[in-house]
Amino acid sequence: MSIYIEDTALKNKLAELYDPREATKITELAFEYITNMSRVEMARGRYRSMTELEKEKLVILTEKLLTHCPIQYAINESWFGGLKIFVDNNVLIPRPETEELVELISKDKAIALENSKSFKILDIGTGSGCISILLRKKLFRAEITSIDVSESALTVAKKNSDTYRANLLLKKIDILDEKQWETLDVYDVIVSNPPYVMEKEKEAMSKNVLNFEPSIALFVPDKDPLLFYKKIASFGITHLAPNGHIYVEINEALGKETSSMFKAAGYNAEIKKDLQGKDRMIKARKL
Repeated sequence: MSIYIEDTALKNKLAELYDPREATKITELAFEYITNMSRVEMARGRYRSMTELEKEKLVILTEKLLTHCPIQYAINESWFGGLKIFVDNNVLIPRPETEELVELISKDKAIALENSKSFKILDIGTGSGCISILLRKKLFRAEITSIDVSESALTVAKKNSDTYRANLLLKKIDILDEKQWETLDVYDVIVSNPPYVMEKEKEAMSKNVLNFEPSIALFVPDKDPLLFYKKIASFGITHLAPNGHIYVEINEALGKETSSMFKAAGYNAEIKKDLQGKDRMIKARKL
């Protein structure tokens, strides 16, 4: 069978689970992985026969995808800021919105000026390490500490750090446990994409997220949806340098509430919208 025929067959199967655009995107990623060819190369050779090894990989991958398994977990890779990041179901799949969070930090004039000398960044809830690694690429002189409560997530982060020689300082720390704060330094920048999805929002979420992505990295109690932001704000009082900045990704439905909380804690906070016009990030400066 040719690549074209198998490509079409997979796309039709996935169309029963996803909208046409998403099914097409997943199929493209699947065949890039299976054939080790770029989309341009596949377009040129789409009518060539598949090898036996490619057919075996397609069968295995198709079985996974039809269970709603995200393509990124099925092939253990996800693109983030031009970097191929290793992922498994111990970490969240990097999102485009999170790339915007990194861009906000790297383009911030105050931070850019600081890039002329060494300065310290703390990434809270690092997961795959994608934020830290992309920051290392953009702010190469920064000393970056990446923490997570999950040992499995830190294993993934170390793998990615080693791949890109990011030299991250990885630590197993639960930011909710204030006793563990003593092991951390004072930082010029604190960045985090913490859990912020309320339990009541589960009903509107797709199976590929609910059944595969780590709930510990996604959900917060309905009664305390700002749990992690409160802790980060409190942590910053003692562990953020004067005029230091906190950058966090937020629940779009709680932008005003999150901003007000940071202001009440003694920060100058402003909401930043993503490319879709949604309240997605907050930049807070310690007064």
